[in-house]
Amino acid sequence: MLNEIQLWAILNGTIVTLEIAIVSIIVGAIFGVIVALGRISKNKVANALSWFYIWFFRGTPLLLQLFIIYYAIPIIYLDVTGMTFQIDPMLCAYVAFSLNATAYLAEIIRAAIESIDSGQMEAAKALGMSYRQAMTRIIIPQTFKRLVAPMGNELILLLKDTSLVSTIALFDLLRTVKTMASASGSWVYYIYAAAIYLFLTTIIQVVFDKMEKKLGVYER
Repeated sequence: MLNEIQLWAILNGTIVTLEIAIVSIIVGAIFGVIVALGRISKNKVANALSWFYIWFFRGTPLLLQLFIIYYAIPIIYLDVTGMTFQIDPMLCAYVAFSLNATAYLAEIIRAAIESIDSGQMEAAKALGMSYRQAMTRIIIPQTFKRLVAPMGNELILLLKDTSLVSTIALFDLLRTVKTMASASGSWVYYIYAAAIYLFLTTIIQVVFDKMEKKLGVYER
């Protein structure tokens, strides 16, 4: 059985895990829309920058991105300015996971936007709407149902990937139970972690399934 201190430690680790995943999916969704619009833009500069962003963050490991932000940037700063500074591990996790989520969500959003019949845009322009108005009032709202399932999957992946933050001295759920297991020599702590991960991912799956069904009513 877990004592009170262990319970609080696991609770705090779970909160860290949830905070990183939730902040990342929200920030990723917001900036993902911007990158997705740049990706489908006829502006060559915006298109190229968006393509490069997605190419880099989808093509390199998330762990490497964490290391670049947490370890490499302070070294570069020291070489350039001669001064030292340390990035807060939690801030580093927020930034790295958000940047990574943005790249994946941008491609998901782009695919959803392009799945809408092009006639919708033509009809909106025929009614006198600008490109921005057509996208925000007509096109993007129609993508919501198509985005729910892949965004739920991305949130689940982010939740599980938060275990990587243990490499930058953050006590998330997995590192917390690993420390307890090492100190006690008992493997049972890993069962607690597995149960919590399964509980959280199940809730996410159920919530997003209900959202998808609710939004699907408007397409029938």
